[in-house]
Amino acid sequence: MTAGRRRQASNAAVDETIPAPEGKRLSEIAYSAILEGLFARKVPAGAFVSQNDLVQLLGIPVQPLRDALRVLEAEGVLTIHPRSGIQFLKPDFEFARSTYQFRSIIERAAARAYAETGDAGETTELLAAHRALIADIEKQGLTPAMAERLEGIEQRFHGAMIACLRNPLIETTARRLKNYVTLIRLERLITQPLALRTLNEHIEVLNACVDRDGDRAEAALAAHFQAALQRILGMF
Repeated sequence: MTAGRRRQASNAAVDETIPAPEGKRLSEIAYSAILEGLFARKVPAGAFVSQNDLVQLLGIPVQPLRDALRVLEAEGVLTIHPRSGIQFLKPDFEFARSTYQFRSIIERAAARAYAETGDAGETTELLAAHRALIADIEKQGLTPAMAERLEGIEQRFHGAMIACLRNPLIETTARRLKNYVTLIRLERLITQPLALRTLNEHIEVLNACVDRDGDRAEAALAAHFQAALQRILGMF
């Protein structure tokens, strides 16, 4: 190896081990970048690509990319075919059904816990945010700004309930399921009626939580997921 090549190899090795901003490792940055590429459709669902394709497309160094790909394979987002390429998941009927079934099992318990022990002020604030968004959507339609607010309020709603369980293992699983749901929804068009239906289903859960009624909160959350699954299954 020439001196120039040795310097290049040394620099590459150093670059791939430098801690990323905010204390994150480069492999964690690579993990997020791959998912963002999927969610932004830079990498189509079901795509079969090479490692070099991803390096060029996402601007990720090789070693952090490999580390991230192994994690994502373990999570079921892709399959690594040695000496062939990487195949990304294309969600189907069974995958959607399994994902929502698993979410329902976890979040029914979370809804009950949130109703029984959740912060009353947070619940009231979430209710107000839902009602304000409904009013704005009814008045202005489902604009891109409204769709962004809808995504934010969904994360707050489900995140608050999961956090109430105070279980890091469940939180990790919930984040993985959230990624699955995002992939499932990529081909779904969010319309004004669907957005309003979703928000009103959330309100049923939150009203039960305000009343400290765990049974009602759990039942309302189960009904919400069943309705959401039926909306998703209409895509397949």
